[in-house]
Amino acid sequence: MSSHATPVPMTAHRSGPLKGVAQVPGDKSISHRALILGAMAIGETRITGLLEGEDVIDTAKAMRAFGAQVERVGEGEWVVNGVGVGGFSEPADVIDCGNSGTGVRLIMGAMATTGITATFTGDGSLRKRPMKRVTDPLALFGVQSVGRSGGRLPMTIVGAAEPVAVSYEVPVPSAQVKSAVLLAGLNAPGETVVIEREPTRDHSERMLAGFGAQISTEVRADGARVIRLQGRPELKPQVVAVPRDPSSAAFPVCAALLVPGSDILVPGVSRNPTRDGLFLTLIEMGADITFENPREEGGEPVADLRVRYSGALKGIETPEERAASMIDEFPVLSVVAACATGRTIMRGVKELRVKESDRIDAMARGLEACGVTIEEDEDTLIVHGMGEGGVPGGATCATHLDHRIAMSFLVLGLAAQSPVSVDDGAPIATSFPVFEPLMAELGAKITRSGV
Repeated sequence: MSSHATPVPMTAHRSGPLKGVAQVPGDKSISHRALILGAMAIGETRITGLLEGEDVIDTAKAMRAFGAQVERVGEGEWVVNGVGVGGFSEPADVIDCGNSGTGVRLIMGAMATTGITATFTGDGSLRKRPMKRVTDPLALFGVQSVGRSGGRLPMTIVGAAEPVAVSYEVPVPSAQVKSAVLLAGLNAPGETVVIEREPTRDHSERMLAGFGAQISTEVRADGARVIRLQGRPELKPQVVAVPRDPSSAAFPVCAALLVPGSDILVPGVSRNPTRDGLFLTLIEMGADITFENPREEGGEPVADLRVRYSGALKGIETPEERAASMIDEFPVLSVVAACATGRTIMRGVKELRVKESDRIDAMARGLEACGVTIEEDEDTLIVHGMGEGGVPGGATCATHLDHRIAMSFLVLGLAAQSPVSVDDGAPIATSFPVFEPLMAELGAKITRSGV
């Protein structure tokens, strides 16, 4: 189990200019979905650019456990021979999804409408996260689930042998919940409908269409999106080119904005409009970011990001309706906000409280330890910026086994007056296994304690 039993304390020091090309890993969301849909197609799906972090590797292992052939044939290159919609076999052992909320929730959906039983677990962080938001809609298909109190892992899912199609309105903006319901709907006869009041990342819809599912999306007069999926298609195997992950790109991008003299290129980053909120927000704050060579790869819009140091960043208020398109990037945005002038008000962020950690609390306490003034409530984080080079730093920040918290505070240390440490950088491997060498190559001074 990827529980990161041995902590890896790390420290970031004020650095000289960051220069060069940052080849960030493949998109985590798309990597999970490519493996799962490849396993649900008949025939051979080839994937390039797959993120080979622990979260995605755990999903690959799970697809093998359900009967698909999944093989790594080169760096980022994988081949999946699928078993077809409804073709999953019962796994012989518990499915360990490590740290990945996306992995476990999507896999639960994918197996939910087959007449098999599977038990899921994960690391200490994942076992604290709520699963009822997925098991409640899956129950509408006829699925049974038994877990720990509060709907937490370990959890056993008894699939519906005779599933029925459902119509479900997602109560909180969540691409994971939406995707779990759509994946379950693949093996339910008839039409499954998902309604979301606020748009969330649409990788599942794009990829389902690419694999040959009959899926359509319409926007109602009230702005809600209505997604319709016809059950029991024969999914066709695909060649999937995974674009680079905007959530990973966020860290070198924000570091370059904050470290004087920096000028970096981050090629091939997804510009999916449901994931683009951070870059739009940074530009509104005064960031020097240009999008070069826009193109389409694997059904997703991508571009190369040119990022230059931007010393005079200004605090802004992020619109609530943008929150879903940048939900994973708020931790590192709060670091940029600390180095900007004036207040940055982030609204609509309550979903951060049920991520790998309570990210609002984790960032607020760490930033306060570094000398930054914070205000927060259940759904809002306000950072009082200290201006260019004005953050004192000098603290050790608790990461709570959360990869994005760890990387965010390490970015802060590159621009703060005194070094910033994190108590455990080991979880970074779940999403960004090459973070340390990539940042070092750009010129960032990040060390492991005792090294």
